[in-house]
Order: sequence, then C-alpha cells, then structure tokens
Amino acid sequence: MRLRRLASPASAAGILVLAAGLSPAWPALQVSSAGVFRILGAEFIVPSPSFASSHASTIEETPSGLAAAWFGGSREGAEDVGIWLARHDGKAWLPPIEVATGIMAWEAARHPCWNPVLFRRRSGELLLFYKVGPSPSAWWGMLKTSADNGLTWSEARRLPTGILGPIKNKPLELADGTLLCGSSAEDGGWRVRMEWTRDPAGAWSRGPDLNTPPAISAIQPALLRHMGGILQVLCRSKQGVLMEAWGRAADPGAWTRLAPTELPNPDSGVDAVTMADGRHVLVYNPVRSGRAVLDVACSLDGKEWRRAARLEDDPGEEYSYPAVIQARDGRLHVTYTWRRTRIKHVILDPGIRPKSKGAGSPMRPAR
Repeated sequence: MRLRRLASPASAAGILVLAAGLSPAWPALQVSSAGVFRILGAEFIVPSPSFASSHASTIEETPSGLAAAWFGGSREGAEDVGIWLARHDGKAWLPPIEVATGIMAWEAARHPCWNPVLFRRRSGELLLFYKVGPSPSAWWGMLKTSADNGLTWSEARRLPTGILGPIKNKPLELADGTLLCGSSAEDGGWRVRMEWTRDPAGAWSRGPDLNTPPAISAIQPALLRHMGGILQVLCRSKQGVLMEAWGRAADPGAWTRLAPTELPNPDSGVDAVTMADGRHVLVYNPVRSGRAVLDVACSLDGKEWRRAARLEDDPGEEYSYPAVIQARDGRLHVTYTWRRTRIKHVILDPGIRPKSKGAGSPMRPAR
C-alpha cells in the first residue's frame, strides 16, 4: 500500500496518511460485486405525529430492540422543537417520548434542538448527542446517556466549548475505546473536522479543518472503515457532489484534505456504514438538485458505487437526511425524513447477490 506524506496543521513535521486514490478493498471478500438489496418492509415510526414537522432521524440497535430519534416540533428552528425518541419492542414502534428540549438551566429562554445522534458503545451505554441553539451557526453540543437501552436518560450535559460532537451521523468506536466523531461547523463557512474522546462527558480533542470554504463548503461527514485501519469520510457539500477524505484509526487527527467524488449531492445530508462483510453502504439523494430521489448504494472499495435499492422517487417531494445501521442479524435499517412530516423506517436484506456481473445500476454523476 503506497502512502504519501502530507503537511498537516496537526503536525509541523508532517504525517503519513493514505493517498485518496488508493482506497483498499477487503481481502478475500466472497462477493462477486456490490450486490442488489431487497426491501423487506417499510413503515412510519409515528403514523400521525402530534407535531407538524419531523426531521434528521437517527437509529441504533440495543438488546431491547431498535431505538430511533429525531427532532420534531412546529417547524425546523422553532423554539418548541425537541428531540423525540421511539423504541421498537420487536413487534411495533412504541409511541415516542420527548427526551430532550432546548431549555437551559442557566437561562429562561427555550432554544430549538437539532440533529440527534444515537450510538451504543461496546460497554452497553447508549449515547444521545444533539445540538441546541438558535441556528446551526450558533448551536452547541449536548449529551445524554442511558444505561437501560433508552428507557430512561441522564440529565443533559453540555459538551466542552468548541466541541459539537457527531454533527449528524454516528461515530466510530475505535479499538482503544476512542469515539471518533465526524463533525462540522457552519459559522464562518461550512467546515468539516474530526472530534474524538474516550469519555464523552469529559475531555475531547479536535482536529484541523479538512476544507477551506468557499472553494469547498462541506458539512456532516459519514464514516467508513477499511482494512488496515484506514478510514474514509463522505460529506455533504455545496459543490454539487459528495466530498471525501481519508485517514487512519491510529491517528484520528490525520486526514487528507476533502476532495470531490463523482457522486452527486444536492446539498443534502447522507449516511453510510461498513457492513460486517466489508462492503460499504451509502444512503443519499443521487441528484444535483432537489431531494425527491433517495437511493441506497453499495461499494467494495469506497470509490466505485452501484445502486443497490431505490427507496423513493416522487418529483416535487422531499426524502432526505437518512440514517443507516446494520443489525446483528445482518439486515440494514434505514430511517429518513418523509416529506418533512414523518420519519420512515425501511428494512433491507443486503445478502442477495446479482445473478450476472452486470446486475445493478452503475452510479453516474447527474448532469
């Protein structure tokens, strides 16, 4: 594997990072191609919400079943917007409860909540990260924890000044217990960075910005794992395509600069996950404008992507901000915003292989 040396703000001497064009495939992967996924079921988590707007969902698996959260209220950015959470008992989604609000102990005003992220650590602790503040350019990071799979939650803690936590998508827990979080800031231009910690309620570290706006304006990175401790992020951008960067688990602050991919992006959030067999899954809007089409794509190397399933295609409507996980039984669970009013949950079987080498639609940039 060829490496190149890049100067980095994190190290004056420079550091070794993976050359962006040389992403590795998993060795001995017993898959002839990326595959075609079968949709096993789809449903609304809350068929008739008590609030007008639902957005920015997150999903996680626990020993008690699935848990999903999102922000909901009268409209995005309104003071009544809180974080709502629903649990699945193995048969159906239970009614949601509001688990976090923007009421801060140090002031009388209530602020809107934004972008929850659920993540279950290897220790069993369930984390809920979210943002509070008047706007994305002025929000701050918050954290709640649960020891009983989301049934009850701790008091809210504010993350350290300058730390926002995982901004939309789930973190990775590295071998040493470090939580590596894809984060970004929107004050002074859209900028992507990595944040990490072993104790989310304690000290955090923050890496340098991976891009310089407005030449590249990007936010909301999604993390993928490759063999040999190599990591990849895919990011939403204002440039009409997804941006990517490459790094190493051994040095969470060492990353290449963001560079464009051929995958289209209409300035809308994405999510991604590396499955147990090494394949990578991306859920995104495969167009340069609008959010009417939502696809699931699959890749063996993080570079060449093929459509594995189409979730939505309805001109004039919005289907956006997906979240994706692979459960212990191998199935994929995707949640996403459905027309800004509800959160939809889709279950996919990623185990079906195409019958011929040409099956599946190659990803092509929309023009």
